[in-house]
Amino acid sequence: MDKIQVTSVLTDAIVQGLIDGTLQRFGGVIQEVTTEKIVTCLRENEPLSMDWQNVESVLKLSSNASVLNLGLSVMGFAVISQKLETIEQNLKQTQELFNKIDRKLDLSYYANFRAALELAVNAFTMSKPENRRSSALQAINRFLEAEQHYLAFVDEDLAESSQVVTEYLLSLALAYLAEVRCYLELEEFATANRRFQVGSQLLRDRIKKYIELLLTENPAVYLHPQFKGEIDLSQLTQIYRWLDPVWNENSVFELLREDLFVLAQNENKWFNSLPVAIWDNRFNWLSKNSQSKNTDPIPQAMATMTSLIETDRRFQAYQLEIGAIEELGISFAEWLALTPQNPQQENSQLTYLILKET
Repeated sequence: MDKIQVTSVLTDAIVQGLIDGTLQRFGGVIQEVTTEKIVTCLRENEPLSMDWQNVESVLKLSSNASVLNLGLSVMGFAVISQKLETIEQNLKQTQELFNKIDRKLDLSYYANFRAALELAVNAFTMSKPENRRSSALQAINRFLEAEQHYLAFVDEDLAESSQVVTEYLLSLALAYLAEVRCYLELEEFATANRRFQVGSQLLRDRIKKYIELLLTENPAVYLHPQFKGEIDLSQLTQIYRWLDPVWNENSVFELLREDLFVLAQNENKWFNSLPVAIWDNRFNWLSKNSQSKNTDPIPQAMATMTSLIETDRRFQAYQLEIGAIEELGISFAEWLALTPQNPQQENSQLTYLILKET
């Protein structure tokens, strides 16, 4: 195809652009910083190794950065089902803690979501177009129901400063992805784009609220000496820059200058004001990997914020990927079928779909 180069190796020009800052990775796409024009779409190869050491460091990728894959084309129904199962298992573990305070989690709808995914898989293996479309629309209706359920869960748990907001946010994102994937399989690009716009706004608004909650009343806690080597000012600045691009390290430091002294004066009491989303004294720290109640939850909260921001960017980048497909004038099926032109690099973890200048 003349308009696109499919390769497993980034060109020197793109690497240089990422290094000098004229290009940036935004979720699963590489774009020009000034114009936001898409230069390259990224796609993980399956099966995906979780060792990212050989991936170009200029992409600043992390194996645990987001539950969402880089490329929309990789987020098929089977992958969504796997991600959903992981989230459900995390919630079941949290339920064991919640039992101590007589709090129940409603996990019943995950079975309905999985059933809808199976319906979608069956729909797109049918040979007759009319049957395929009819079954796909049935699956879409069930994904719409899932979106409403998880949206209600997110809002309820945000209001309660709950520890399970992240899981419900990710479930909501997966429900929208499943719905959009159906429209793409039906080659309904306009509807897919519209649903992505709705989902992106809903997710971003609620991720923003949750991050503002996790930043706490005194965000200087993230720069506590206990977390030296785990959290630094640049990481905290990236959080603020996602909230508002005007922030830089100097302005964030000025924001926190007085709070740092307040923190120093109350070194043994600083955690008392932390939101329940980070700390709940009814059953101590609610960190899945917590070993020390004094150190783990704050770095975990930073990791959660970073992951949610990456999830937001990848979700938005999926819409940009759809735009690239439309610009190329090809079907979604043809987009899925694109493979690298350099098979000698078949062990590469990423495929790069480089859009050529026209």
